Amino acid sequence: MSEHQGNSQNEPNKDDSKEQSSIVDKIQQLGQSNVPSAGDSNIHVLPIIGQVEGHVQLPSQNKTTKYEHLLPQLIAIEQNPKIEGVVVLLNTVGGDVEAGLAISEMIASISKPSVSIVLGGGHSIGVPIAVAADYSFIAETATMTIHPIRLNGLVIGVPQTFEYMDKMQDRVINFVTRHSNVEEEKFKELMFEKGNLSRDIGTNVVGQKAVDVGLIDAVGGVQEAMAKLNEYIEDQKGKAQKVVQ
Repeated sequence: MSEHQGNSQNEPNKDDSKEQSSIVDKIQQLGQSNVPSAGDSNIHVLPIIGQVEGHVQLPSQNKTTKYEHLLPQLIAIEQNPKIEGVVVLLNTVGGDVEAGLAISEMIASISKPSVSIVLGGGHSIGVPIAVAADYSFIAETATMTIHPIRLNGLVIGVPQTFEYMDKMQDRVINFVTRHSNVEEEKFKELMFEKGNLSRDIGTNVVGQKAVDVGLIDAVGGVQEAMAKLNEYIEDQKGKAQKVVQ
């Protein structure tokens, strides 16, 4: 055996090294090993885990979902013909209001069928994200906290500041009531209820209670969500075939 042949056999495959490096980069940047442009499944899972991070970077020890990572993924989902549906998994404490609303609007505006599952918690700005899907589920033990808009850090106590907060709050209320079955008055009642939360005003709804008030469509988990999503996908295929005919 020649020296050249011996060296070529001992050298690692460059393609494999590049693929492994790519997977590591995706895990570090997006928290997952696959992106919408690849994969054998026709369903993409979009996780909303930890705190929704907006324009301000949170400390490294915080578990966060970066909205600048999710928005391009949603565009890729919309453009990829292999992806026929989206499952939005939520276990979030909330976070940046405008980033959360941006994610919610993107989920609501894609043409592919979507289903959300609230697992553990879908608090604060996680509420509009959960209801943005075509159909929403909540685990029996999962909770959702509904409370008024709050600002962190230095707040200038002038009328314009409170007017801005009111307008932002209205944006959240309008989105939630448009994309769920909860009445506006009922949602505001939950938002401003006193005594339900120990240190603040607002309401914590658990499992079936979220369904009863009209916020979430049904109690269920992965099995129910996948069945509903596949039902939507088949319906969309049927409509597409009728159009072609």
